[in-house]
Amino acid sequence: MIKFIFKKLKYKEYEKDVAIEEIDGLQLVKKLAKNMEEMFHKKSEAVRRLVEAAEDAYLKHEFDADLQYEYFNAVLINERDEEGNYLELGKEFILVPNDHFNNLPVNISLSDVQVPTNMYNKDPAIVNGVYWSESLNKVFVDNFDRDPSLIWQYFGSAKGFFRQYPGIKWEPDENGVIAFDCRNRKWYIQAATSPKDVVILVDVSGSMKGLRLTIAKQTVSSILDTLGDDDFFNIIAVKMTSRDPKLTSEYNEELHYVEPCLNGTLVQADRANKEHFREHLDKLFAKGIGMLDIALNEAFNMLNEFNHTGQGSICSQAIMLITDGAVDTYDTIFAKYNWPDRKVSTLSPLLNGKPKTPYPI
Repeated sequence: MIKFIFKKLKYKEYEKDVAIEEIDGLQLVKKLAKNMEEMFHKKSEAVRRLVEAAEDAYLKHEFDADLQYEYFNAVLINERDEEGNYLELGKEFILVPNDHFNNLPVNISLSDVQVPTNMYNKDPAIVNGVYWSESLNKVFVDNFDRDPSLIWQYFGSAKGFFRQYPGIKWEPDENGVIAFDCRNRKWYIQAATSPKDVVILVDVSGSMKGLRLTIAKQTVSSILDTLGDDDFFNIIAVKMTSRDPKLTSEYNEELHYVEPCLNGTLVQADRANKEHFREHLDKLFAKGIGMLDIALNEAFNMLNEFNHTGQGSICSQAIMLITDGAVDTYDTIFAKYNWPDRKVSTLSPLLNGKPKTPYPI
C-alpha cells in the first residue's frame, strides 16, 4: 500500500507536464518508411562509391612482380624490435579510442590491411592489390564524412587481404595465429558466388584409413565453410563390401547418407545444418571397397530431381568427390547425365599427392 501511494504521489508531481497526444498511425508508418529508405539509400550510395573507386583503381594498375610497397599491416602496426625500431610493415599508426566504434582505438584517417597468417604478406599479388586499393582510403573517409552513422567499411580481396576502415590493430591468438580469412566469410561468399546445389561424395573405403580419412573430413568441413544460406547440400559416404552388381540391396546399405534422415534431398546450408553434418562426419570410418559409380548416379539423380521441381538454389549445381583415387573416368555416367550441356560441375580434390584420372567438368 505504501509503495502504491508513493507511485501515485510521484505521478502527481509530474502530471502537469504530461500531455496526451493523438498520433496518426498511418502517418507514423510512412515517416518510419521514409527514414529507412533514406538510411538504406545512404548506405547503398557509400557502397556504390567504393565499388566504382575499386574498379577504376584496378583497371589503371599494371601488375609489377617486383613492386616494393610499405603498407600498414594490421597485425604489425606499432610493433618494435628489440632495438626499438619499428618492424617492417609495422610503422607508427596512430590509434585513438572512439565512442562511435565501441570505444576501440581506431584511426579514422586511414585504413589498414589484414593478411591471413598462412599467406606471405609480401607476396607480389598481395603487395600489388594493397597498392592499388590504397586509393580507397579517400572514399572511406568521404563516406564517413557524408554519413557519420556508418560504422565499419572494408574491402575483401580474392587474393586474401582484407582492407578495413577505420584502421585498427589486430591481435593474434595465443599461438600467434589469426585464422580470419575474408574469403571464407558469409558476406564475401554470397557476393562472389551464385547460389548452388552441392552433393559431396566422401570415399570411406578401406584405402582411406588413417590420415587420408582425417584429411577428407577436414576437406569436407572446409567446403561447408564456403557455403552460405543461399546454398543447398548433402553428403554421401561412399563404400562397398562387394563389387557384384547383382547385390542391389547391399549397394543401398553401403551407399549411405551422412545424415540418414535426409536421404535423397538437399538441405539449406545454414549454420545449424552445417554444424549438424560436421558432427556426423566425425562418426565416419574407412572400410570396404569404394563404389563411386553408384554414388555418382545417386548424386546426379538427386540434383536432376531438384532442378526439375524448382527446389534448392535453382542456379549452379556441383558434385564434389573427396577420394584418394579413382579407377575409372565413369564416361558412361557423365554421358548419361551431364553431356553435352555439362550443367553440373564436378571437382575431386587430390588427397594422396599423386595424379588421378581427371573428371569431366
